[in-house]
Amino acid sequence: MPGVRWGSLFEGYYQLQMPGKILYGRDSFSQVGKQAAQLGAKVLIISDPIMVKVGNVALCETYVAEQGLAYATYTGIETEPTDIHVEEALAVCQQEGCDVIVAVGGGSCIDTAKAVACMATNEGYIGDYMGGQKPFSAKPLPLIACPTTAGTGSEVTKVTVIINTKTQVKMMISQPELLPVVAIVDPVLTLSCPPAVTAATGIDALCHAVEAYLSRKSQPVTDMLALKAMELILRHLQRSYQDGQDMEAREKVALGSMLAGAAFSNASVTLVHGMSRPIGALFHVPHGISNAMLLPVVLDYTKESAVERLASIGHMLHPEWKSQSVSEAAENTIVEMKQLCKRLHIPNLKKWGIDKEALEAALPKMAADALASGSPANNPLVPTHEEIVQLYRRSYEYELTTTQMA
Repeated sequence: MPGVRWGSLFEGYYQLQMPGKILYGRDSFSQVGKQAAQLGAKVLIISDPIMVKVGNVALCETYVAEQGLAYATYTGIETEPTDIHVEEALAVCQQEGCDVIVAVGGGSCIDTAKAVACMATNEGYIGDYMGGQKPFSAKPLPLIACPTTAGTGSEVTKVTVIINTKTQVKMMISQPELLPVVAIVDPVLTLSCPPAVTAATGIDALCHAVEAYLSRKSQPVTDMLALKAMELILRHLQRSYQDGQDMEAREKVALGSMLAGAAFSNASVTLVHGMSRPIGALFHVPHGISNAMLLPVVLDYTKESAVERLASIGHMLHPEWKSQSVSEAAENTIVEMKQLCKRLHIPNLKKWGIDKEALEAALPKMAADALASGSPANNPLVPTHEEIVQLYRRSYEYELTTTQMA
């Protein structure tokens, strides 16, 4: 029922799932070899060509070799993660006899590694496990996740999103077996992120926190994680965007991203992510950008059904707003998020270069795929198929015009 929070219907206890170990802070990446040595004898490093270029793969190899471990590498992930990447990396894993996996990269690398870790010990096609259709019956290979962007939070989630290259559908799989055994969150690894990637991944993390907080599946612990994540990201993302070497800002955003990941992994995402996956799958828009394109539109749509929650975000950021009406504080919270998107030069769908006629032709499938993902059902206001179509249309030329906050 639209506007009713599931959390208010829960009685008894909640459940929180996170990685077994989290290493956080400057130079924590130096511990990757020691952590791997506790888990296996031969490491498969899963990464991408950019990480090879900036030297992070070589650094990982050094840390692993220092512990006397053998290793193999797969660095073929040049796009959003696909079932082909999973199959290729899995083949390397099996041929080389690897028994522990280390992911070094952004969400695409970590999501691929999660799928490989599970498919190395389970049968079938990764898509068989989409939407909880089939549980993983065997324990996966241990995975160490080392994010090099501050955004996806994949290092602390039980979720992976893999593109089915035959249907062009982003397959979301959420099972506890996908949780990494170890997460290593070293903000130094994010220093190589260019401004555009910093902005896109940072807004992705903000979406995780906002959606987890507004989700019908929110709970007290995820609320605390999400609120702190929003505070860290909203106060430091622009700084890390403007100066990529601002270590304090990088640290704060990396921490915010991790907290946001833990929040949404347990409370679920909502309408933004549900609508963004079809954009990424059909028009090849990077995940963070597609989320950022939709956040302002979805907040406008959701506002009246989440006014108290939105106001509480504003009260956390600006205690002086407590003198305002709840509606006014909620509106100002949305304005602040829009202003951040505008300062980070987030484009709309038109400015990204998506053809309007192509979008119109795809809208029925996009709305259906969004609903099928299950995420929109977690939104405070649950949309119909037609409402999602209209939200896509509105986002096409949406301009981040904002009013001055009181």
